Amino acid sequence: MRSKLFVPASRPELFTKALSSAADAISFDLEDAVEEGQKGFARQALVDFFKTSQAQTTKAIVVRINAMDTAHCSADLEAVVCSAVHIINLPMVESATAVRDLSARIGKLETDRRLTRPIGILVNIESPKGLRQAAELALADPRVVGLQIGFGDLFGPYGIVSGEPSATQVVRVLVKMAAAEAGIEAYDGAYVDIANPDGFTLDAQAAYRLGFAGKSCIHPSQVGLANAVFRPSEQQIQQALRVVQAAKENLARGVGAFVVDGQLVDGPLITRAERTVALARLAGLI
Repeated sequence: MRSKLFVPASRPELFTKALSSAADAISFDLEDAVEEGQKGFARQALVDFFKTSQAQTTKAIVVRINAMDTAHCSADLEAVVCSAVHIINLPMVESATAVRDLSARIGKLETDRRLTRPIGILVNIESPKGLRQAAELALADPRVVGLQIGFGDLFGPYGIVSGEPSATQVVRVLVKMAAAEAGIEAYDGAYVDIANPDGFTLDAQAAYRLGFAGKSCIHPSQVGLANAVFRPSEQQIQQALRVVQAAKENLARGVGAFVVDGQLVDGPLITRAERTVALARLAGLI
């Protein structure tokens, strides 16, 4: 999910337009983007939409539900656990128990509704406690497919200026390492200055250099920018292909370290090259 476009679930007139965008994933939001009095309407809008043929798409369909400790969570799950949904995004997560509880609830609904494809969980890291326990959250349940940063909730209440590079990069490293321990992806949070595409690109590049797989987009204009950043360059692809080919030849002869393009290559760099090639294939670049 290089680009994940947020759409308020209370705005059904935007659903079809979002699905026609170039975003890899559409994230229907039942949480912050929906005013308290509109929660029921938003849920029903998703129920109705997921029954249509338009919802059967090759894009990843994500739904951000309300937090586990809210009165809306159970109703959200009743509404959105269906064959059209690939991932449930859980906000304000602070314990592995909450992740496992959500997984169990999803599993029961899947069984009751005879769903054949399991729904994944995308865990938001957006509080100091959640950040401290990021690895535990990532490892909490096999359904967890990724960690996603929520910079607004993580920084705003504590006086940290939005976009402050020193804070942002520290959080990204911690979240990436937690995701790496669990063998899952890390996804970057939103960039709120919609009118600043250059700023979005620089912010996305900073996340890409730390191994993030994609970024949240809060406006369609950000989708193309994210897709352009979260993909390997032609130079990176060609270099990775040379490493992968050299690894195949050398490992077959029992040689674990060798030189490609003047650089010593061994296990970790082979793995990085294989990842680059895999990303290039997913993006249709090779």
